[in-house]
Amino acid sequence: MSSALYAVGYLLLVVVVSYLAYLTHIPEPYIFAIDVIMLGIGVVTGMENARQRDSNYWKS
Repeated sequence: MSSALYAVGYLLLVVVVSYLAYLTHIPEPYIFAIDVIMLGIGVVTGMENARQRDSNYWKS
């Protein structure tokens, strides 16, 4: 799976979670903190998957 697809998927997930948090009247600083944490998880996950894909490519 490409890095762009991961980025779009996580961005969509962050937007949906932020909107649902806004609808449940969670304070904006908490929503911002949740967004930053989720984006960090998305970057780490994307890099791990890209690294695994690259290492498998060079082994074969």
